[in-house]
Amino acid sequence: MSFAETCPCGTGRPYPACCGALHAGARIAETPEELMRSRYSAFAKGDGAYVALTWHPRTRPADLALDADTRWTGLQIVEAAGAEVSFVAHFTGPDGPGRLAETSRFARRGGRWFYVDGDVS
Repeated sequence: MSFAETCPCGTGRPYPACCGALHAGARIAETPEELMRSRYSAFAKGDGAYVALTWHPRTRPADLALDADTRWTGLQIVEAAGAEVSFVAHFTGPDGPGRLAETSRFARRGGRWFYVDGDVS
């Protein structure tokens, strides 16, 4: 019997049936929260192409190099309401463990959700 890897986004679902399907382009995120979770998983897996693809073109940075020294270790969704998602992401980096708390804003464009920007707290 084969066991699929659990998705990094914290749903407890197998990666291929969760964020893996979005990363592979098999489907698109239906809600801002689902897009937020898939972007977190992309950071956790080092998939900078997916992070760039899901960033609104108006606000996407020209250089989007992911930090290879940061290991993302957990995601907690605090609140998802409308086009905003508040979350806390945990990581381990060169200086030890840390956390990133953000309220992210999303916009729909051409039938797809995109990350626009966020307020880090």
